[in-house]
Amino acid sequence: MAGTMRLPVLPTREDGEGSLQVHDDQKITGAQVFAVYGKGGIGKSTTSSNLSAAFSKLGKRVLQIGCDPKHDSTFTLTKKMVPTVIDVLETVDFHSEELRPEDFVYIGYGGVQCVEAGGPPAGTGCGGYVVGQTVKLLKEHHLLEDTDVVIFDVLGDVVCGGFAAPLQHAQRALIVTANDFDSIFAMNRIMAAILAKSKNYAVRLGGVIANRSADTDQIDRFNGASGMSLSGRFPDLDAIRRSRLKKCTIFEMDETPEVKLVQEEYMRIAATLAAGVPAQPGTPLRDREIFDLLGYD
Repeated sequence: MAGTMRLPVLPTREDGEGSLQVHDDQKITGAQVFAVYGKGGIGKSTTSSNLSAAFSKLGKRVLQIGCDPKHDSTFTLTKKMVPTVIDVLETVDFHSEELRPEDFVYIGYGGVQCVEAGGPPAGTGCGGYVVGQTVKLLKEHHLLEDTDVVIFDVLGDVVCGGFAAPLQHAQRALIVTANDFDSIFAMNRIMAAILAKSKNYAVRLGGVIANRSADTDQIDRFNGASGMSLSGRFPDLDAIRRSRLKKCTIFEMDETPEVKLVQEEYMRIAATLAAGVPAQPGTPLRDREIFDLLGYD
């Protein structure tokens, strides 16, 4: 058609190239590193904290890093909202050499070391920078040398280059989902981000944890089509909800039969991860394929 403007064809870039990606040379070595992702509000922090507690019960030295501006990842471990790394750095005008470990690391249940990276002010900055500064600070104070397990608990389902930064450190990425379309749609996008990072980094898909799900038929259908599989499952139990309201891990709740089953599942998952899980060969679906596969209930 006359007068139609043709848009330029932009070159295709692999992950890690270009100004939109955050590069981080502060690698974590000597520890098992897991990054936990999932749709916002799906229960990543509850899952991460209970996994940290389970790892500690296996005798592991655990460090949990919350990567969310809400900085509430670790409050069931510490029983409080701890200051973020960015908050603390701001008090010393970002001169990290003036900080001591006790200024930003808090010991929680089971001896788990807890750090809240926080995030940049709303609408400014980059989450990847915040994660990078946190890892840099931990390495400067040699806090990663005596750690067996590191768990990154990462902000919701919008996996931009910044909040995908923990994938540059992790060996395995775990996805928390529920048995509904929106959660699975987010999981599919997260899978794509993990596979993009796996081109240049060691991270691989580690498995799917079903949370707040009485059934898993939708998850099973998606897993069958994408090549993923369940690593664990937690029904929508009131005990899990109450543990968060009580600001404690599931391991500190009165041991009813329901609570015991949840504790045993977390211990099983932690033991499996500690033993080393093979990478899952997941393949994300196209958006249209997910609609055709699952649709809306």
